[in-house]
Amino acid sequence: MPDSGGNSPAPPKRFVFLRAFVLILAGLAAFATLVMPLALRPDALPLDVGEVAPRDLQAPRTIEYISEVRTEEARQAAALTVAPVYSTADPSIAREQIESLRETLLFIFTVRADQYASAIQKKNDLQALSAIQLEEATLETILNLGDTQWETIQQETLSVLEQVMRNSIRQGDVASIQRSVPSRVSLALTETQAQVVAELAQAFIVPNSLYSAELTETARASASEAVASMPQRYIAGETVVPSGEVISAADLEALTVLGLIQPDPEWPDYLGAGALALTLAVFLWFYFGYRRAAFVNDMRSLILVAFVFLIFLVGARLTIPNHAIIPYLYPLPAFGLLIAALFGVDAAFVLSLALTLLTTYGLSDSLDLTAYYLISSFISILVLRKARRVWSFIRSGLTISAVGVAMLLAYWLPFTQTDWIGIATLCGAAAFNGIASASLTLLLQFFIAQTLGLTTTLQLLEISRPDVPLLQFFLRAAPGTYQHSLQVSNLAEQAAESIGADALLVRVGALYHDVGKAENPLFFIENQSPGNINTHEDLVPEESAKFIIAHVTDGVALAKRYRLPSRLVDFMLEHHGTNITRYQYSQALQNANGDPGKVDIEKFRYPGPAPRSRETALLMLADGTEAISRAQRPQTETELRTLVQKVIDSAQQNGQLHNTRLTLRDLHLISQSFVATLRGTLHPRVEYPASASSGIPTKPNLK
Repeated sequence: MPDSGGNSPAPPKRFVFLRAFVLILAGLAAFATLVMPLALRPDALPLDVGEVAPRDLQAPRTIEYISEVRTEEARQAAALTVAPVYSTADPSIAREQIESLRETLLFIFTVRADQYASAIQKKNDLQALSAIQLEEATLETILNLGDTQWETIQQETLSVLEQVMRNSIRQGDVASIQRSVPSRVSLALTETQAQVVAELAQAFIVPNSLYSAELTETARASASEAVASMPQRYIAGETVVPSGEVISAADLEALTVLGLIQPDPEWPDYLGAGALALTLAVFLWFYFGYRRAAFVNDMRSLILVAFVFLIFLVGARLTIPNHAIIPYLYPLPAFGLLIAALFGVDAAFVLSLALTLLTTYGLSDSLDLTAYYLISSFISILVLRKARRVWSFIRSGLTISAVGVAMLLAYWLPFTQTDWIGIATLCGAAAFNGIASASLTLLLQFFIAQTLGLTTTLQLLEISRPDVPLLQFFLRAAPGTYQHSLQVSNLAEQAAESIGADALLVRVGALYHDVGKAENPLFFIENQSPGNINTHEDLVPEESAKFIIAHVTDGVALAKRYRLPSRLVDFMLEHHGTNITRYQYSQALQNANGDPGKVDIEKFRYPGPAPRSRETALLMLADGTEAISRAQRPQTETELRTLVQKVIDSAQQNGQLHNTRLTLRDLHLISQSFVATLRGTLHPRVEYPASASSGIPTKPNLK
C-alpha cells in the first residue's frame, strides 16, 4: 500500500550499509547501461561496410543531404560508359610495313634467282625470314612460280597491304582484318596464287591507330563531371537499412549523416555518463534519507524497486535506438505509475525523474523525449491518486496519451519537417503508450505485490467486500466479534484520515484483526448468548489466557490459508502488542494471594510485536477504546474523553507506541477523532412506549 513517505519509521542502522550497497550497485549498473557499446550513444551502432544490419535502421528525423557516395558511384558509372579513345591512323606505320614487305619480297626474289642453291637450301633460306613465317605449301608454290607469275603476286601483295593499311587498325581489330584479306585479292589470280598473296600480306598487317590513355582519361573525366550531385532524402521513420541487409558504402554514409553510426568511445563519454549516474545516486540517497519511503526500509522491496528500475532503463536503452516511432511507444510512464501504486506519489516522482534523465541521456532528440516521458509521467501519477478503482489506471493511461500528443505538438511539429501521415503515426504511438503503460502497471503491481506481500489499493478494496470467503466465515462463526471489528474499523479509519495515515489500510486491517476469534468464538464474550455459561469459568487463568491469546496466532493461520497480504498479518500480530490479558492475570494474582512471584506473567502476554507503524498503532488504540467504551458506557462527553485518554496513556506507559513515530499532535488528533466518532455511536436511545394491543414498543412521536 502506498506510504506517504515522510511518516515512515526510521530504518534500523543495520539497513544503512545494505541500502548504500544496493544504491551503489544500482548506480554502477546504470553507468554500465549508459556506456555499454549499444548505449554509449544509444541512437548509434558500431557498424561498417560489409556488416549485416542487426535490426531495421530507421531515420530518427527527416533529412536531405548531398550523397557523396552515390554521386561518386554515378560519376564512375558515367566514366565507364566512355569507350577507349584511339589516335588516328598513322601513315608512317603503313609505309614502314609496306617497305618491310618490299624487302621481304626482294629477298624472296633473290632466293628464287639463285641458280647455285638447291631446292632444299632455298627453302631453308626462306624459312630463315624473320618478318614472316611461311607455310611449307606456300614455300613450294613460291619456288615453283614463274617469273611473270611471281611479279604479279608481288604487285598484288603490295597493293592489298596498301589498301588495308590506309584504314585505321586497332589492336583488337588486327585478327578480323587479317581474316578479310583474301576477299581483297584480285580475282584474276588463281586460288593458289591468291593464298600466297593473302599469307604474305597478312604477316605485315599491324595496328596503325594506337590507344591513347590521355585522350581516354580526358573523355572519361568530361563524362564524370557532367553528372550532377545526387541528393538523398529520408523521412522520419523511413527504413534506411532493413534488418539482415549487408551495409553498403551509401548506407554507411546515410547512417553517419543521421547519427546512427557509433564512434569509438572516448574518455569524455565515460566521464559524462559517470557524472550523471553519480549525481542521481547522491540525490536519491539524500532525498530518501529525508523523505523516508516504505520500500527503503525493507530490503526485499528496495532490491525489487532497483531491479525494476534497471529493467525499464536497460529496455529503453536497447529498444529506443535507431527508431523514430518506438521511443514514443515505449511505456516508460508505467514505472512511475507502478511506484505510485505500490509506494506512494513522492517516491514515484523522484524515481521517474531519475529514470527519464538516464533514459534520454545522449539521445539526439533527448529534449523532446525528456519532456514527453517526464511530463506524461508526472501528470499521470497525479491523476492516479490513491488508485482505488481500475478506472483510475485507465484514466491515467488516457492522460499519458493526451499529454504525449501535446508534447509531440509542442516539441516535434514546429521543429521537424514531416507529413500528416507521420504526425498521425506519432500521435497513434502516444495513444498506445498510454494504454500500454496503464495495462503494464495493472499487471506488474499484482505480481510485485504478491512477491513482496504488499497491499495495493485495489487488493484492499477487493478483500474488504462482505462476500469475501474469509469475511463470510468470520460473520457466521463469530458475529459479535465481526460487529466489533466493524465498529473498530470505523473508529480507526476516521482517526487515520485526521492524521494523514493510510485510512483504507487501517479500515481493512481492522476488519480482519480479530478474525482468529472465529476459530473458537465462544471463548469471547461478544459471541456468547446472554444467560449461557461462560467457558472461561471452568478454566484456570493460565488456560483461559492461552485461549484468549490464541486468537492472534489463529488469525495469522487463517490469513495464510486465505492468502491475505502480509501487511494485514501485521495488524493481527500488533493490535495487542506485547500487552497482557489483564483480567486473567488479575485472577491469577488473586489465586496466588497477590504474590506476583508465584505467577508467570509471560503466560498472559500477547506474542506481539508492539506496533511498528502508525496504522497498527491506530488499530490498537481504536480496539481498546471501542472495547472499554462498550463495557463502561460513558454518559457524558467528559467521561468519553477521559476514557479515550486512559487508553492512549496506557499504551504509552507500556511502551507500545515507541516504534510508531506518532507525535503528540497525532495523539491529540486521534483522541479528538475517537471522541467525535464515539459520541455519534454511543448516544442514548429514547425508551419506546409499548403498544397497548401488541406490547411491542412503538416509535415515540417526537414532534
